Amino acid sequence: MLTTKRKGEWFEIVVPKEWEGKTVDELFRHVWEAPKKLTHTFRMEEKVLVDGVRANWNSPLAASSKLKIQLFEEETLQVIPNFFEIDILYEDDHVLVINKPPFMNTHPNDPKTETDTLVNAAAFYLQASGELRNIRQIHRLDRDTSGAILFAKHPLAGAILDKMLEKREIKRTYIAAVQGLLKRRKGTINAPIGSDRHHGTRRRVSASGSQAVTHFQLIKEDQNKQRSYVKCWLETGRTHQIRVHLSHLGHPLVGDTLYGGQPLVKRQALHAAKLEFIHPFTNEKIECFAPFTDLPEIFNTIDVYTI
Repeated sequence: MLTTKRKGEWFEIVVPKEWEGKTVDELFRHVWEAPKKLTHTFRMEEKVLVDGVRANWNSPLAASSKLKIQLFEEETLQVIPNFFEIDILYEDDHVLVINKPPFMNTHPNDPKTETDTLVNAAAFYLQASGELRNIRQIHRLDRDTSGAILFAKHPLAGAILDKMLEKREIKRTYIAAVQGLLKRRKGTINAPIGSDRHHGTRRRVSASGSQAVTHFQLIKEDQNKQRSYVKCWLETGRTHQIRVHLSHLGHPLVGDTLYGGQPLVKRQALHAAKLEFIHPFTNEKIECFAPFTDLPEIFNTIDVYTI
């Protein structure tokens, strides 16, 4: 675990033994895999210091020296902050994990006019905390899906987490209530997903679609309701992936009328219950559990802390 602290707009890292001999350039390009444009900005605007002096980006770092990076500058806000009560699952200077309620979009389609999304609420929360910076979502959930969403508080954290998501280093576990009793207790659905040319928003399993892989495992069954509760985790992040795959398996989500589910509840019974990742700046393992915030009868007595 790295030794770090915030000092105003600057973030200080005590260079660990494993970084000894690496250059600042190598840290940005190979350890953090930051984009070239962002790396160039840090370099040209002298936003990195080593032991209080402007960094030489090509000089080897010594263990125990102090690396300071200007991460926490004020920014011009790109969305309209708007107050909503939010359920924070984890927060530090770099990341924010929020338990999204159902019936709320993750982000505005038009940032200049929309104010009722989770990004607007997160922007208000940061502003009220004295942080005039743009919040950056790392992934999204459908409007009617609830659960944990990861945000970055500054551009470098956003870039690192984007790359981690791309490399499947951020694990998201979902709970779904589906119709029918599963024949297999666990399995993997490997079926490409593409657009449905007969419907503007619906997706479907299609040979010409993009690769999509969903793992699932049965948690419990309700014989009386002919309903199964499963946990799912993804190797890919296609639009509506869990909904499409489970429907393709013959077990649409309860309430998911778009994919053949019966309207027994007011939304698709899908919840992002657990989020796991290695913190990009401290190397800590972060594990967040998102409690159910509505309609507990969808998921009966399932305890998210045991999945």
